[in-house]
Amino acid sequence: MLWKTADYTGWGRALHAKGEIARPERRRALDDILAAGLAPAIGMRRSYGDAALNDGGRVIEMTRLDRMLSFDPATGVLEVEAGARVGEIAAAFGPKGWLPAVMPGTGFATVGGCIGQDVHGKNHHHAGSFCQHVAGFTLITAAGPVEVTPEATPDLFRATAGGLGQTGVITRAKLRLHPCKGDVMVVTERRVEDWDEHVARLDASEATYTVGWIDATATGGALGRGILEEGETGSGLMPKRVRNRKVPLDAPHFALAGPVVRAFNAAYYRRVPPSGRTVVKPIGDFFFPLDRIHDWNRLYGKRGFHQFQCVVPLEAAPALRDMLETIAASGLASPLAVLKRMGPGRAGHLSFPMEGYTLAVDFPNRAEARELIRRLEDRAADAGGRLYFAKDSLAQGTSIRAMYPDLTDWQEEVAKADPSARLATDLVRRLSLRSAR
Repeated sequence: MLWKTADYTGWGRALHAKGEIARPERRRALDDILAAGLAPAIGMRRSYGDAALNDGGRVIEMTRLDRMLSFDPATGVLEVEAGARVGEIAAAFGPKGWLPAVMPGTGFATVGGCIGQDVHGKNHHHAGSFCQHVAGFTLITAAGPVEVTPEATPDLFRATAGGLGQTGVITRAKLRLHPCKGDVMVVTERRVEDWDEHVARLDASEATYTVGWIDATATGGALGRGILEEGETGSGLMPKRVRNRKVPLDAPHFALAGPVVRAFNAAYYRRVPPSGRTVVKPIGDFFFPLDRIHDWNRLYGKRGFHQFQCVVPLEAAPALRDMLETIAASGLASPLAVLKRMGPGRAGHLSFPMEGYTLAVDFPNRAEARELIRRLEDRAADAGGRLYFAKDSLAQGTSIRAMYPDLTDWQEEVAKADPSARLATDLVRRLSLRSAR
């Protein structure tokens, strides 16, 4: 039986869907499924909201189509099936001196999902977005298979990169891996005392990989304090191995209460000495730190959580500071808050990045937190910024056209590739992305 009815969620577990899911293990099985018509393709469902949900409809889970097909060491081009996971590619090729050029914050993200969101990583200020390093992919549209490349089919490439899976089903892709020095990371960690220092250090960083952890509970003169991490690949060093853990059950509602989060954040800030330190880590521990805690989303309890992530232009940094001040005063933030400096690189019409600063903060799924996020979304729009579809679960779409000025170009290509809108997902419908507003 190809299709099975199931209940499923995004990573945030706040939004739910029920529908039929197919899990093909071979391309022939996928072809049989698509012969009856297109359906949205999903991966590991690491998007936090409803980007991979199709309530009442069908989805094709691509995670079993995860083979690495070929690698050319002369060019660094790796061909994989769409369900291959970024962390597995890094683990396989890091010891050989190659890494995916761009990696998101979880190694469980599939290549197809990374293309559909045009994800970014800790090196966006240098390397740009994921799809800027994709040489091409095979896409099944309503009219049949198409070999898509930036050179031969630029319009379809730009509509698919960051295009939320709305142009077709990606079956395989060619990635341009980047050379690396080895399979460990040499990481310098420094305390950052406040917002101004945090932004200044991000601006001045020349490291290949840079990320800032923010204590989103700190207020007053400590607003924006945190830890800056700068990393480079290395070899011949013995990293400290950290044992993976699993969250066995949903945490009680008080596990992330305000006093608990403030105490944890204070301790986490102090874990780095005032003078800073340099440590050696396995590649996975640096790029995918939360993957060590399997099912960490259960820490937010059965109701789940939402994340607010926006990017604002460089000149709007004061507006982002004001947003952080509002978050800190609310007492609703979790320990998971990240600040990064982004460059201009983006590959698609709906790609999230712009040159500026991106702030991401998790919140428990509570009424007051949902209201706060909606206010933050409005302020991000007023600052000339945009929201990240991979994290969004609450926006209503009223500001999307201003945030994504290439939306009309994307809609035109999507209408050609999927005229019957069989690939529409809950997120696409919620934000009315495929219809003119």
